[in-house]
Amino acid sequence: MKILQKINAWLHLWLGLASGIVVVIVGFTGCILVFESELENLTMQHLHAENPQNREMLPPSVLWKSVKQALPDKEIHSVWYHGKNQTAHFSLDSDSLVYINPYTAQITAMVDHEDFFHFILDGHTSLWIEGKLGTGIVSYATLIFFILLITGMVLWWPKKWTKSEKEKALTIKWRAKFKRVNYDLHNVLGFYSLTIALILTITGLIMGFQWFNKSFYWLTSGGQAPAPYMRAFSDTTQNLPLASLANVDAAWRKGITEIGVLNKDAIIVSFPEKPSETIELCTDMHNGSWRYVYLDQHTLEQLPASQPQISELDVAQWLRRTNYAWHVGAIGGMPTKILFFIASLICTSLPITGFYIWWGKKGKGKKKTGRLSTTSRISVSAGKV
Repeated sequence: MKILQKINAWLHLWLGLASGIVVVIVGFTGCILVFESELENLTMQHLHAENPQNREMLPPSVLWKSVKQALPDKEIHSVWYHGKNQTAHFSLDSDSLVYINPYTAQITAMVDHEDFFHFILDGHTSLWIEGKLGTGIVSYATLIFFILLITGMVLWWPKKWTKSEKEKALTIKWRAKFKRVNYDLHNVLGFYSLTIALILTITGLIMGFQWFNKSFYWLTSGGQAPAPYMRAFSDTTQNLPLASLANVDAAWRKGITEIGVLNKDAIIVSFPEKPSETIELCTDMHNGSWRYVYLDQHTLEQLPASQPQISELDVAQWLRRTNYAWHVGAIGGMPTKILFFIASLICTSLPITGFYIWWGKKGKGKKKTGRLSTTSRISVSAGKV
């Protein structure tokens, strides 16, 4: 039993030291991203659309023509309606986003996609390292952090559940010396944030590793494999030409009136570039989750590759659909965002407080070694006399 405890402590120490810097960066950037939409709404005026005459939103074709007239050389892929009293934006063939008032078709801003929050996201997902190297480092550091949470729980667990042991494990002695306060911050806050920290880690691993994604689905579905990916195509057997913008408008209306259930006015609509492509709708964007629906661009029929409504999903499918929402704390709106922000902040602090605990013990060991060396010199000197 003591050998297992030593192995557990050794793993917790050295894995923590190995992954500490990565965990701090990922945790801190995650804290910022939790409130990304709220911070954007506060700081970016071009996200708000004035509608003094209380008009209805204009269809995609009208907005498309306005953008095309201003930027004739740009290819337009999709338009994202963000909801009432908010601007819509177009994704172009460059890294730029064009924001437009959906009530007047007036362009309000052209913004570089590489903004502050995109920079923070790059740090969170890849440490600002391009290619698979950066994402790989983050993924494996997340896996190590998962092991650290388990080994940390084992180290935290009191040997006896006496009153004094429970008080030591569950409370911070703020009046103690700094070393003790630091130890309690690592130990006690680590315990209180454990549940949310595990959710953050598991959802991160689902996005980082395909084998973990499939294994988690297999576990939550009772041993079933996830449904294979199905691509959607429009019918081209009749050699039909590319659908007109009128069909895109009809698809948009169908999305906000018939298909969408949650947050209906917020929808993404694609502009097909080939006769075989579908009109892709992203609807039900609510609390960090969404639903993709594919319509035949010629008949506007909903294709089998479309995702079902979230209320129709079983547990495993629901967890997969809401994985991102769980990861960013949006699953329950503002209350869960606040909880996940606090937990992410604690996760950011754990490598720092843990490092100080290790450094303090290391310094203490050196002092002891120094005293022994002094005693030895005195003994040798006394022997010579």
